[in-house]
Amino acid sequence: MKPYLIISQILYVLSLVPWFVIWGLSFMSFDGGVNLANGSFVLVISLFPFAVTAASILAWVFRVKKPRFAIMINLVPMLWIIAFLGFMVL
Repeated sequence: MKPYLIISQILYVLSLVPWFVIWGLSFMSFDGGVNLANGSFVLVISLFPFAVTAASILAWVFRVKKPRFAIMINLVPMLWIIAFLGFMVL
């Protein structure tokens, strides 16, 4: 359990480097005008570091008493990564 948490969180920290570039580019969605969809798009991208931090803290808190729950919580930031990879493939 401990190696899984360490390795997955190292990968999450490494994913923050390309996230910063994508976050900066996401503001280009406002070039066509400001609306709710653009704001939501930037907000969802902006929430990734908060999701990584919260998931990491909660996974370490629950790792002893509820290891399965800790694994599920630690996989929450993967939703952003999978969605990004899905958009890149399409």
